[in-house]
Amino acid sequence: MNFIKFLKFLLIITFVFSTISGCKKFDWEGDFEPDGKKRARKNVKEGKGITGPGGLFGSGNKSKGGSFEFASSNELWRASLDTLDFMSFSNVDYSGGLIITDWYSESKNNQSIKITVRFLSNEIRADGLKVTLHQRICGANNSCAIKEVRSTLNEEIKIKILRKAALMKKEKDDKDPIKNYKNKETGEIDWCGDGRTIC
Repeated sequence: MNFIKFLKFLLIITFVFSTISGCKKFDWEGDFEPDGKKRARKNVKEGKGITGPGGLFGSGNKSKGGSFEFASSNELWRASLDTLDFMSFSNVDYSGGLIITDWYSESKNNQSIKITVRFLSNEIRADGLKVTLHQRICGANNSCAIKEVRSTLNEEIKIKILRKAALMKKEKDDKDPIKNYKNKETGEIDWCGDGRTIC
């Protein structure tokens, strides 16, 4: 009986000491924003949402996993879909960075093409995108030969996608109120006197 009382006492003491040693003093002089709305906006801007890294359900390690944007916010992705919207798609994989069209032919001849767009980067740059064309030529007995085609059409499609993506990005940036108030030389926001008003 004394042994059980001793174990209970030891368990309680261990729990109390581990709880007290786990507590730390909160730094009120540090970088603490008392306004909840401003603090929430800052956390979202830094990626500290509920599920993001450092969030309540996040891993806390920013180096794990990939960095993906939503397809609707990626101008290169949207420009590619807009450029190729006259064709039907056989495979569209945003996370894999791949768009493959179905075989396309304008007339009822035995030739058709397939376009593949590979995204190598989310940035709008010439080396962030690869456009490949394949041509299928079918014979009289439905025996088809498929080969990769390198022509000016590859570059024309790539340039059209890049131009459209650049225009979409510029349109998005023009609508962003924060970017409109940035100083062109320094890139910083010009704040007036009290620091709460944008000049």
